[in-house]
Amino acid sequence: MKQLTTTIFTTMSALAQQHQAINLGQGFPDFAADEALLKAAYEAMTQGHNQYAPMMGTAALRHTVADLVKTHYGFDANVDNNITITAGASEALFCAIIAITEPSDELIILEPAYDLYRPAILNAGGVPVGVNLTFNDEGMFVVDWQKVEHAITPRTRAIIVNTPNNPTGNTFTADDLIELERLAEQYGLWVISDEVYEHMVFDGQMHQSALRRPALAARTIHVASFGKTLHVTGWKVGYVIAPEALTHAIRAVHQFNTFTVATPLQLGIATYLNKHPNATHALPAFYQAKRDAFRAGLSQTALKLLPCQGTYFQLVDYSGLAQFAQMSDVQFAEHLTTELKVAAIPLTPFYGYAPEQKIVRFCFAKKQETLNAAVDNLKQGLSA
Repeated sequence: MKQLTTTIFTTMSALAQQHQAINLGQGFPDFAADEALLKAAYEAMTQGHNQYAPMMGTAALRHTVADLVKTHYGFDANVDNNITITAGASEALFCAIIAITEPSDELIILEPAYDLYRPAILNAGGVPVGVNLTFNDEGMFVVDWQKVEHAITPRTRAIIVNTPNNPTGNTFTADDLIELERLAEQYGLWVISDEVYEHMVFDGQMHQSALRRPALAARTIHVASFGKTLHVTGWKVGYVIAPEALTHAIRAVHQFNTFTVATPLQLGIATYLNKHPNATHALPAFYQAKRDAFRAGLSQTALKLLPCQGTYFQLVDYSGLAQFAQMSDVQFAEHLTTELKVAAIPLTPFYGYAPEQKIVRFCFAKKQETLNAAVDNLKQGLSA
């Protein structure tokens, strides 16, 4: 693990704090969660639910998860044998990777990718195999499934996918799921499907979850996050859905890692979603409005906006700005933070082997006044 350094999120957030910059780097909201959710968790505390929850999660929240995936994807998850509540999606991903990886196993990562995947694979003694997404003429990052197939060897254990994708904001199509299913079945692979932004898909499109296809679901570890969905990232409550044999392996890791997750938070989420079953349905419109307003503001700068089909991240290309074209994305992100007082995240840390790109990522999960202030700063320093 000596090769690993502090994450780019920690680095840029510290720089933002040092220079009192507006932090559009790290992906967390600066607005409050629904008061009814906070009240539900508080009531669970005052009612005495403050001791260990069952290792696999409270029955109430596991039933809530089962109801969610049945409603959204038509998937029947067994609350005892398929669902495990975890300390956020990060723990779910870590446990999943550790559970299925033997020394020297290869796991394919579609990059740019969330930066947890590689360290977790290395921790398990596995070998991360990066396959770069193709950056097409429309400014979208798409999967070249032929390249993925060429990366498969007899040692390949699994493919890790992420849709909607962090950091690109692009989403899978139905055809992507078909190709993923074909490769998984043909080569006997597991799939780890990171779907933490599942309820943030825009423009009337459907989230293409691996759980929608029964044959694919039978080979899939589905990872999701209540922290992202309910605007409470600091609660660190996520979950994993997997076939029974894999659930057993994942729980074997989970029980000796965090063991369990905060009891009143689990019960509060279950109570809230049972009383507000449409909360997840309202999320796409909520974040699309923020996306559209933010993009409208950014369009008044010289930055080139890339498509954003999902998540709460917006990529911008600065290669057309002559005065910054020689800067690396890390240098440009540092310049934005120190000089324009707006923190962003560079794209290269999301790669094992990054191509030449001039792209940074902004998070728009912020109050409108926060986004307005950030846009004002960017307009002053990056005028169109």
